[in-house]
Amino acid sequence: MDHGGHGPVATLPGLAAPGAWAVLALVCAALAAYAAAALPPQRRGAAWPRRRALAWAAGCAAVGAALVGPLAERAHHDFTAHMAGHVLLGMLGPLLLVLAAPVTLALRTLPLGAARALSRVLRSAPAAFLAHPFVAGPLNIGGLWVLYRTGLYAATHTDPLLHALVHAHVLAAGCLFTFAVLGGPDPAPHRPPPPWRAAALVTAVAAHNVLAKTLYAAPPPGVPAEQAHAGAQLMYYAGAPVELALIFLVCRPWLLPRPRPPRAGGAVASRAPRPRPEAARSRLRTPAGARPGQGWGVRRRSAGPG
Repeated sequence: MDHGGHGPVATLPGLAAPGAWAVLALVCAALAAYAAAALPPQRRGAAWPRRRALAWAAGCAAVGAALVGPLAERAHHDFTAHMAGHVLLGMLGPLLLVLAAPVTLALRTLPLGAARALSRVLRSAPAAFLAHPFVAGPLNIGGLWVLYRTGLYAATHTDPLLHALVHAHVLAAGCLFTFAVLGGPDPAPHRPPPPWRAAALVTAVAAHNVLAKTLYAAPPPGVPAEQAHAGAQLMYYAGAPVELALIFLVCRPWLLPRPRPPRAGGAVASRAPRPRPEAARSRLRTPAGARPGQGWGVRRRSAGPG
């Protein structure tokens, strides 16, 4: 930096790249839009869950760190940094964004006509096709195989538009796959049963880990072997916590006990003591209108002439 005022102006690391400010503006706009949608219901008394707002903020931070800043700048020439960005952009970020339930929030805050239009889109046949786990899985993991096992990764370093499109696909496919295997928390009218979603998740995790091992054994074109080894290990081990979180969330209905529905009469009725067997038999033996201890024989004697 030239303190005389005639040299180049210092900028924050990673913000000098083309489109960096645009990406930063989009991330800030996503944060502001979510906050604007979540705050009004809170003032009306229907509070939006704070954990979902925190998940959205953390997801936007993960996506922003992968696209803008020192990590994104280093990823242009360091495969290990690139793979760290992949974990943030394609795995951790989508998980946090999906758990924030942005579609549910939009349905609560949009005007009635717009909310109905969005609901029709969710129930449409194309949405059902794309949100199926065995469709979203190949779009997500299959795209990574195409990126690293062909010349596409090398081409992204010379074509800025292609580089941006690949990043957009990684984020969108990651969010779509995460929503497809979780089946929520946003509305999922065409949600498959848990066994199907679990099978799709296990298949995708296996394909992801196999890809990491192939990158370790055979680096992509133009990637040094040392960087490929470190990047493949980062892809394998850093992605494992996200995969375990997905497995837990998918299998949670089987792992955690289900709450029992309340009995008829409420909790007070369920705590009422049961009558003793002797008292129940005494009530059966005593006719209506007779005093306790008076049996049927006493009533018959009082009714006869004697």
